[in-house]
Amino acid sequence: MTIIIRCYRVHMSLKYAVLAALLEGEASGYELSKVFDVSLANFWPATPQQLYRELERLARDGLIEARVVQQERRPNKRMFTLTEAGREDLGSFAVTPPRRPTAVRDELLVKIQAMDAGGPEAARALIEERMTWSRGKLDRYERLRDRLLDGRSEDEYLAVADRIGPYLTLMGGIAFEESVLGWCERALALLRRRAAVG
Repeated sequence: MTIIIRCYRVHMSLKYAVLAALLEGEASGYELSKVFDVSLANFWPATPQQLYRELERLARDGLIEARVVQQERRPNKRMFTLTEAGREDLGSFAVTPPRRPTAVRDELLVKIQAMDAGGPEAARALIEERMTWSRGKLDRYERLRDRLLDGRSEDEYLAVADRIGPYLTLMGGIAFEESVLGWCERALALLRRRAAVG
């Protein structure tokens, strides 16, 4: 029963992440997978397979429309747009409070919790690996931020941008990775201090 509920919640969140991505305008499945890889990965990652399955469901439910674009020397592609029903559903979702706050589920933290069984050297290596990962994500997010701002200050951008939701979620992703890096640095410092003592 728990597994079924969890799968339903994942599906529902992906549904609205896809609908929100289509607020930017018509896009192919490939283009949407790139948006998920770059822009939405800071709060809702999805594999291309999950994304294509969700697009099929949304089209079947009448929340998006698909049209086929003929291409020479390449396979035809399907372009997706929001329907009015999709906009209404997304609007209702956007104003409904989340059922509950996000809970952290991180395999690294379980490994650190159990580090006394594996040893501090392994824990240090895992934390350093996470730091490398977080720095890479921060670099990608900062490049995306630079593209969004396009030479403007944040205040200028926020004053003229048609939509600021993508910018605000990007800021959330940046804050999250900065928080992870801060925890990693603190954890490594504590491990070094402990090693120096004994």
